[in-house]
Amino acid sequence: MTLGMRKAVPSDIVPLCGLMTELSGHHMSAEGMLDRLRFVEKSPADSLFVCEEDGRVLGAMAFRIRENIEEVSRFGEVSVMVVFPEARRRGVGRFMMRHAEKLARELGCIGTWLVSGFGREEPAHHFYKRLGYETTGYRFVKLFGETSDRH
Repeated sequence: MTLGMRKAVPSDIVPLCGLMTELSGHHMSAEGMLDRLRFVEKSPADSLFVCEEDGRVLGAMAFRIRENIEEVSRFGEVSVMVVFPEARRRGVGRFMMRHAEKLARELGCIGTWLVSGFGREEPAHHFYKRLGYETTGYRFVKLFGETSDRH
């Protein structure tokens, strides 16, 4: 198996819709995914990558730089990590996480971090722990009114 990582492009919309639906449990439309690709394209801090094998998309990873004023440091944040079910347990997730860690090092970050929701303890949280990630806290969220249309 020869895996590769590259930035996502509009021709990846169909598999990306499937991956985002897999991650969220909610249908992702092609229009919604195109909006996300446009968002990433305009963002100075965000990137969206696909992991592929022989031209077939197996997973996706979003990466961003987070600056931390408390420590005056930078971290690489994995903001999306998802692999198609049929490609799991083949090293795809590990390959994508190593790519994120390599990017973070190249960009002068002191480490990487990610947020993973409750209910993903098995197998996602165990996977991250096996890669050396530690639970360091909680994320608290307050939404203001109706959220934007997420397609």
